Amino acid sequence: MEILVNLKKKLKDFSLDIEWHIGNEIAVLFGFSGAGKSMTLQMMAGLFMPDEGHVRIGSVTVFDSSKRINISPQKRKVGYVFQDLALFPHMTVLDNIIYGSANTGKSDRKNRAMEMITAFHLRGLERKIPAELSGGQKQRVAFARALMRKPDILLLDEPFSALDKPLRAEMVQFLKEIKKEFNVPIIFVTHDITEAFFLADIMIVYSKGKVVQIGAPEKIFKNPLNREVQMLIKTDELLNQIKKE
Repeated sequence: MEILVNLKKKLKDFSLDIEWHIGNEIAVLFGFSGAGKSMTLQMMAGLFMPDEGHVRIGSVTVFDSSKRINISPQKRKVGYVFQDLALFPHMTVLDNIIYGSANTGKSDRKNRAMEMITAFHLRGLERKIPAELSGGQKQRVAFARALMRKPDILLLDEPFSALDKPLRAEMVQFLKEIKKEFNVPIIFVTHDITEAFFLADIMIVYSKGKVVQIGAPEKIFKNPLNREVQMLIKTDELLNQIKKE
């Protein structure tokens, strides 16, 4: 599947002007906070209105300003995991997951939810509420809910930012397994260099509302296109490790 993104948005103190496309892979939008990464995801999902441009996911154009196409968020086949996961605190694990596919029949939703509970190793937790779960368990519930409707693409907005390093590493590997099992392209937002390197098939580097470099993470880390990209990646010890390889 091919995803094409060409978007512009002007705000009072910020403007976004980006264009990129990816295939059926894990693409990491990398850059400092405020670069426009999360805004891109929100516009792809229909949660935020671009000023102009277009977004095509597979064969479906979900937004095109020139053709006045703007499919509503509910009708876009997009799975979305927010930074704070946005689980409903009063709902059980089962009900949170079922909520991700509210437009299908009741029995179908229950059957699909139980399949997801098995796939995400949540057996025995069906009746627990989010406050009773560990950080990793909450992550799996959020992913299961996002994949309930069998989306064409999975959008992840820094979902691991609240986790400690060991659990982050575990979830990065878990996400790779999700990609393989569900065969869904993933766009993952982060400002963590190590996370970007070990997760990405392709990195899209953002700076101040623009894309400054696109490529395989190894290529970007070893050959930053300009000083701006070099400044973005220089702060992590991973850079020296990669250059020694």
